[in-house]
Amino acid sequence: MTKRQTRLFFIVGTLLFTVIFIGMTIDSHRQFPELTNAHLITPDVIEGKHVWHRENCINCHTLLGEGAYFAPDLTKITQLRGVPYLTAFLQDPSQFYSEEIHRRLMPDPDLEDSEIAQVIAFLDWVSQIDNQGWPPRPILVTGSAIPGAAMGQPATGSASDAPVSLGQAVFHRQSPGCFACHSTAPGMDMVGPSIAGIGERAEAVVASPEYTGSATDAETYIRESIMNPNAYLVPGPTFSAAGVSFMPQTADELLTPEEIDQLVAYLMTLR
Repeated sequence: MTKRQTRLFFIVGTLLFTVIFIGMTIDSHRQFPELTNAHLITPDVIEGKHVWHRENCINCHTLLGEGAYFAPDLTKITQLRGVPYLTAFLQDPSQFYSEEIHRRLMPDPDLEDSEIAQVIAFLDWVSQIDNQGWPPRPILVTGSAIPGAAMGQPATGSASDAPVSLGQAVFHRQSPGCFACHSTAPGMDMVGPSIAGIGERAEAVVASPEYTGSATDAETYIRESIMNPNAYLVPGPTFSAAGVSFMPQTADELLTPEEIDQLVAYLMTLR
């Protein structure tokens, strides 16, 4: 190759890849509004972003893979935990976690109620961004330091087509992330009560005079607890507040009817 050919190859190659880069950049910006649901950016979302940066939350947490890895990734936290829980948690983190047990404790951010609502609005907007599975291995809120929750790692599938096996896979899946709030070890309450023995305890709950739901047996009670958590609030200082369960009210959005049947089948085996 002569010097002239080499120079021409360099110039043409540079121009070609410059055009490709510019085209990809333009196409990316064309898709950003749809991928990020830009139409959902409200004044509260914007103010919540300011709170996020002002409080230096990124020093411990990550969003979309960006930030520190000392604490869990919060990209999908509103889907995993729900607004009632996050509100109570930000008001007083110490009531949910113990430094002795979990070896790390989130400091009290000392936020006003309006600031809490704004930062949750920001996180909820972030949770709806089409992140196309990024980051691939986020540090999730799993309660893995608690017995019965360590096994709760996102499952890719089930080893069997049996409903119980499929339900167990749903329980340990990243979304809805049942394992993030419930332990399968007796007496190990997390954000939600331990579900150890729920198949038997459900019958006792339905027969109790304190029960306020509409279930008639253990199976319908478990289904009711998934679909309508406010029908009956299990007593516990960190399970609900102001008559509202901390369990997300979006099971019908996160699970198909078949997956709900499978999850109920699995929980009924915990006796």
